[in-house]
Amino acid sequence: MAPPPPPSYEAPEQGRPAERWSSTMGFVLATAGSAVGLGNLWGFAYRASQGGGAAFVLLYLLIVLVVCLPVLVAEMVLGRSTGHSPLLAPLTAGGRRWAPLGWLYLLVAAGILAYYSVLMGWTGRSLLHALLESLPATMAEAEAYFGAISSGGDAVLGHLISLALTGVVVAAGIRSGIERLSRWGLPLLFLLLLGLAIWAAGLPGAREGYATFLLRWDASKLIDPTTIRNAFTQAFFSIGTGVGAILAYGTYLDRRSAIPAEAALVVGMDTAVALMAGCVTFPVVASFGLGAGVSGSTVGTLFIALPTGLASQGAIGRLVAGLFFALAFIAAITSSVSLLEVPVSSLIDRFGWSRGRAVWLCVAVIAVLGLPPALNVAALERMDAIFGGVLLLSGGLAMALLLGWQAPARFHADLLGSGSPPWLVGALLWALRWLAAPALGLGLAMSSFDLIGRGAG
Repeated sequence: MAPPPPPSYEAPEQGRPAERWSSTMGFVLATAGSAVGLGNLWGFAYRASQGGGAAFVLLYLLIVLVVCLPVLVAEMVLGRSTGHSPLLAPLTAGGRRWAPLGWLYLLVAAGILAYYSVLMGWTGRSLLHALLESLPATMAEAEAYFGAISSGGDAVLGHLISLALTGVVVAAGIRSGIERLSRWGLPLLFLLLLGLAIWAAGLPGAREGYATFLLRWDASKLIDPTTIRNAFTQAFFSIGTGVGAILAYGTYLDRRSAIPAEAALVVGMDTAVALMAGCVTFPVVASFGLGAGVSGSTVGTLFIALPTGLASQGAIGRLVAGLFFALAFIAAITSSVSLLEVPVSSLIDRFGWSRGRAVWLCVAVIAVLGLPPALNVAALERMDAIFGGVLLLSGGLAMALLLGWQAPARFHADLLGSGSPPWLVGALLWALRWLAAPALGLGLAMSSFDLIGRGAG
C-alpha cells in the first residue's frame, strides 16, 4: 500500500543558532570528530575478533552504507531545516507526538557521556603511565594495573577531569571551541594512526594478524545473531547516529551545504579510522600472542593486551604506546564534546540560557551520573548495553520514521534547496524508508532480546 501523502512543507524555521561553522571543512571535521571515537579503537577490534573477522567487517560496511548513511543525512537535514536543538527539532518537524524523541536524545547523550568520560579517563591515565612509567610486562601485571585505574578514586578523578576538559571546549563555542579542536585534532589523529599502521605492518606477525582477524572468512557468521547485533552496535555507536549529536551540529550548518556529500565524507573518514585501527591492533595481537586478551574482554584490547605486547619492545614500545593512547585521547575528546553539545544546545534553545551556564550545569549532572560506571566496570558495561545499544538504535529508528514517513517533504525540500540532484534525494529517501527503518527495527529487537537475556542470566 502506498504511504499517505506527506504533509505540506513550510519554510525553515529560524531557530536558535546565531553561530555557524566557519566553512564546510570545519563542519566535516567536527562531525567526523564526533563519529571517530574510542569505539573505533576499542570496540572495533573486540567485535571483529568475536564476529569472525572479514564477515564482521563486511556486515559493518553494509550497515554503514545502507543504514547509517541515510540516517546521518536525515539528522543533518532535521537540524538544518528546523534550526532547533535535539530537544525541539523533532517537535518542530513532526508535531507534539514526536516531542518524546527530543527527550530520548537528551537521555541517550547524557547516558553515553556519563560512562564515555570514564573510558576517556582510563585513556588519559594510560597515556601518562606509558610516558612516565614502564609498561606491564605480563598480562597479569596489565590486568592488575587496569584493575587499579578502572575503579575507585583514580577512575572518579579521571572521569571528572575528562568532563571538565570537555566542558571547557564546549563552553568556548562552536567556532572557537569545537571547530578549533577538530581542525587540529582530526589531522593529527590520522597522522598518528597512519604512522602506527606503517610501523605495525613491519612486525613479524603482521601477516598472521591480518589473516586471523581482518581477513579470516567464515560465511556462517553472516547470519549469526551475535555478529549481526555487534555490527549494528559498532556501526551506530561509531558513526554516532541516533544520539542527536549530528542533529545538533546540523543546526549550525549553512543552507547551501551539500549534506549528502558531507555525510559521505564523514562516513568514509570514520570507517577509514576503524580499519586503520584494526591494522594497528591485529598485528600487535598476533605478534605477541595476545588473542585471548582481545576476544575475552571489551576493554582487553586497548587497556590490557596492547600495553603488554608493546612492553617487550623497550623504548620503542613505550613510544608507540604513548602515541596510541594520545590518538585515543584525541578521538575520545572530539566525540565527548559532541555528546555534551546535545543537552547544552537544548538548554540554550529551550530556556535561552548562556552557553557557559548550560555547559557547567550539564557537566555537574553528568558527573554524578558517571559515578556508578567509574566505581564499577560491570555498571559501565550495563550502561553501554542500554544507552549505547538499545536506546541508541531506538533514536536511529525514530529518526528514520520521522524524516522517512512523517515529514518526507522536509527531507525533500531541504536537500533539493541546497542543490542535491532529485535522483539522489529520492534514493536516500527510499533507503531511509525501506532499508534503514526495517534494518534498525531488526537490530533493535536483537539488542533488546540480548539485554533481556543478560538480565535474566
